Amino acid sequence: QVQLVESGGGLVQAGGSLRLSCTASGRTFSSYAMGWFRQTPGKEREFVATINWNGASTYYTDSVKGRFTISRDNAKNAVYLQMNSLKPEDTAVYYCAARTGTLYAIRKSHYNYWGQGTQVTVSS
Repeated sequence: QVQLVESGGGLVQAGGSLRLSCTASGRTFSSYAMGWFRQTPGKEREFVATINWNGASTYYTDSVKGRFTISRDNAKNAVYLQMNSLKPEDTAVYYCAARTGTLYAIRKSHYNYWGQGTQVTVSS
């Protein structure tokens, strides 16, 4: 069982930056690949970024490539999402997710555990 808690959301102007953090409970954090997803009202939760168990492999949705960076620190049971050059269309609730297994994934159905989400609002 893994419990995930996100933090770091907030209100930022377009072009600004935010760093989201997700802290996991348990002693087997390195057994999980991790992902970030986001959701806006009335829309499906969409994939943003994912990272494998040791941080060696990452993958991003096209709309955030070159602007967002996912990373992890297994010693701290944490995964991060550094978001730069933010745009109003990045406004959403961002969710951290964990999947059992070491390989990353982009489908939300492949994730077993979810955090409660953190709101990111980008003003124009």
